[in-house]
Amino acid sequence: MPDGQPLKLGVLVSGNGSNLQAIIERIEAGGINARIACVVSNTPEAFALTRAARHAIPAIIHENCGYANRREYDAALVEILRARGVELVILAGFMRILSEVMVQAFPNAIMNIHPALLPAFAGLHAQKQALDYGVRFSGCTVHLVDCGTDTGPIILQAVVPVEQDDSEESLSARIQREEHRIFPEAVRLFCDGKIRVEGRQVRILP
Repeated sequence: MPDGQPLKLGVLVSGNGSNLQAIIERIEAGGINARIACVVSNTPEAFALTRAARHAIPAIIHENCGYANRREYDAALVEILRARGVELVILAGFMRILSEVMVQAFPNAIMNIHPALLPAFAGLHAQKQALDYGVRFSGCTVHLVDCGTDTGPIILQAVVPVEQDDSEESLSARIQREEHRIFPEAVRLFCDGKIRVEGRQVRILP
């Protein structure tokens, strides 16, 4: 942040948490002026919770059951994050679509990564979509979250060539390597106050 204080991050996860790990390692190396205030998972078996425990990061299980709808779930999630002073929310493989309750609580302060070059191939199974369409290049996109599905303003993108013999798994693995590079970098830019949102455009300040 401009005042030099570490920004408080809340990371939402559902599974393995490899992007969480990449962000943790960048913070611990001194490359991001932030600290992770909490990791929240909607699935108790998520390996990301183990990653958080290994780095002494508070981990919270916030399951899907027990809520009438997405808005109720998100309202409880907002309370969890606000109670810990979270200023930037990171979606690191969080397998839920956020409602307007979350988006309005953290305007232009929810960051997601998608394994395609948005706006192409939004939604689930983006790598399979790319292969089925026959594109020569795919990649990944870090974007801010709005009330649509993978429609928010784009921060960073990385291009990955699609090989003729690629499977969904091999393409996903190469894309993920780029995710681990650009996601921490986008978080760094935000924490350093280098991101300005102007309509659909994200300006990266010098």
